[in-house]
Amino acid sequence: MAELPALIEDLALMLVVAGIVTIVFKRLKQPLVLGYIVAGFLVSPHMPYTASVVDRENIQLWADIGVMFLLFSLGLDFSFKKILKMGASPIISTTTIIFFMSMLGNIVGHFFGWSQMDCIFLGGMLAMSSTTIIYKAFDDLGLRQQQFAGLVMSVLILEDILAIVMMVMLSAIASGNSPDGGQMLGSILKIGFFLILWLVVGIFAIPIFLRSVRQLINNEVLLIVSLGLCCAMAVFSTKVGFSSAFGAFIMGSILAETIEAERIEKLVEPVKNLFGAVFFVSVGMLVDPQILIDYALPIFLLVLTILVGQSIFGSISFMLGGESLKSAMRCGFSMAQIGEFSFIIASLGLSLGVISDFLYPVVVAVSVITTFLTPYMIRLATPAYGALEHRLPSRLIQMLNHLSMSHPNTTEQSKWKRLLTQMTINTVVYSILSSAVIFMMFTFLLPFTRRLLPGWELHWYANAITGLITVLCISPFLRAMVMKKNRSEEWKALWAESNRNRVPLLFTILVRATIAVNFIFYICNYLSRFSSAVMITLGIIVVVLIVLSRAVKRRSILMERLFINNLRSRDIEAQIHGRKRPLYEGKLLDRDIHIANFEVPSDSQWMGQTLKQLALGRKYGVHVSSILRGGHRLNIPDGDYIIFPGDHLQVIGSDDQLAKLGKALQTEVLGEEEDLEAREMKLRQLIIGPDSPFIGKTLEESGIRSLYSCMVVGLEEGEENLSPVNPKRHFQEGDIIWVVGEKESLDALLS
Repeated sequence: MAELPALIEDLALMLVVAGIVTIVFKRLKQPLVLGYIVAGFLVSPHMPYTASVVDRENIQLWADIGVMFLLFSLGLDFSFKKILKMGASPIISTTTIIFFMSMLGNIVGHFFGWSQMDCIFLGGMLAMSSTTIIYKAFDDLGLRQQQFAGLVMSVLILEDILAIVMMVMLSAIASGNSPDGGQMLGSILKIGFFLILWLVVGIFAIPIFLRSVRQLINNEVLLIVSLGLCCAMAVFSTKVGFSSAFGAFIMGSILAETIEAERIEKLVEPVKNLFGAVFFVSVGMLVDPQILIDYALPIFLLVLTILVGQSIFGSISFMLGGESLKSAMRCGFSMAQIGEFSFIIASLGLSLGVISDFLYPVVVAVSVITTFLTPYMIRLATPAYGALEHRLPSRLIQMLNHLSMSHPNTTEQSKWKRLLTQMTINTVVYSILSSAVIFMMFTFLLPFTRRLLPGWELHWYANAITGLITVLCISPFLRAMVMKKNRSEEWKALWAESNRNRVPLLFTILVRATIAVNFIFYICNYLSRFSSAVMITLGIIVVVLIVLSRAVKRRSILMERLFINNLRSRDIEAQIHGRKRPLYEGKLLDRDIHIANFEVPSDSQWMGQTLKQLALGRKYGVHVSSILRGGHRLNIPDGDYIIFPGDHLQVIGSDDQLAKLGKALQTEVLGEEEDLEAREMKLRQLIIGPDSPFIGKTLEESGIRSLYSCMVVGLEEGEENLSPVNPKRHFQEGDIIWVVGEKESLDALLS
């Protein structure tokens, strides 16, 4: 008999132990993430009293896949459009938090006399809060609907992006090079380049692909396609120097803009839960009790640094981003832990051999402890704000909240600012797309044409063909770069307002045209040996022809409209099916009031009741603005509307009010009957005998339904099908009827 691979035995051990521990933690109302970590400690080699995992390398491989799928699922749930709508607030908060926490990490490391490199890496680890842990904690605590949770997730995603820049900087420092401003700027530009390229190309191409094969895709195929795209982007991300988790998140963000996003999210969830459990169990396997004993004081101080540092500096950072004091404190307290990116940074330091061996298990121990405290810190924010509100002068509280209301996003932008911002974004995006096309053509098409046309004489023909095809491919981008926004409302208003505006407006066209000419110049310079004057002249002529070409104009407009439709496809689909949120959402005067969605459970005690009977306004202080039911929207429902299972309620209220409503909706359910199986319905045959009390009685007079709680389904008359029983027919001796009911009721009837 073949021996079972060690990986299967290890997975069996891990999942069985994780299942038992998480049941216990669920019973104790603790976060499941902590249960996974405890299960990992129990199956680790550091625990001598239980069975241990043997093949740790393969388990680590599964854990890496778990991180990838966790961030893929996170991208599906939180797209980049949500971050862009929030403006500069998350950027301000993120950079401030990273700066303060990095400094605190350095200070603590120097306090213990650790090496300079240990202190630098420690600062990077403490600056990275855990996206997956906080996401899981919000989900377990039922807080994902609340407004502050969206702000926290925006900052966490930006932290993950900046973590890649930090890893590049740390690698340069570890190699002995002091990264200057140029290197840091280069890293940021590299991330920005690929981020924009992936998002633009992905949002353009993937929805078209999914639409073209929609009739052929069932749930199984869609799951395979989605995970295939996730893994492909993860591979591509690692090829260009980023992490696989980052690539998976980008693909999730791209798919989040498609119509199939919700369907994909439901299909991927079981896969995410499986591999995510393996990841958190593998983290628990790294906990070494001896390290905890030897470094108990540093671990304690690091935990205290994270809890206090994030609570204070995190709250300050969110206030700088424009949040009220209460909202900022809830955000800051929620981020008081470290997680997966801290492990990645620690692994980088170990692989480069620049940090001490003790630092990794110390960071894991700190992560476990702060993960355990995460739900308590989230709950602590509101009482802490209440205590602070009683001690601070009311005038100071009002001033802080007033400053938060004057958020930079709410100020009216000038026409010049809007126009220049739009032009800059268009120029950057189309420049990146043109650069990517040129790179692909020179990397793949040019060698191909040179193989088809070998020899020195034909070499120029191969270059000319490649150059012509490249110019044709980028011509829609160059035209859009030069002409886009030249007929916008801002342009027309500025042109009509004053003659002094006309020269600067024409200058913007000249600048963009110069950038377009530079692309043509680069192609000519790479493929030919003409003089610079000839290539510049040729570039100007080509750009003018591109601008004047009607065919290029049609292609450019068609591609842009297709991209916009793909980007808005989920919103359009939601609007068609009545799920689009009201326009006034997010524009209410009170910053603590917003709209949240709640789904009525299938076993809710609310079903069948009217809004007047439920009295949600009186009980919870909320207002039901819409009911979404079966692809239809019922706006401003009155008190006579009846609630049905599966209804989606859009409710307006504060975080506290919505939290109470959500808790009531989840707890006020029918629950399962203990004797559910005993109440199974049975179908029996009943023969009317000579002594039957039913002889001469009609169906209603017999009391079969009223007295015995059974139902007559038909009369057997020797035919293939049962005959319906006429209510006025009197039962006779020898009648054969079929009845349905519970076992006890049937026994009483038949006896």
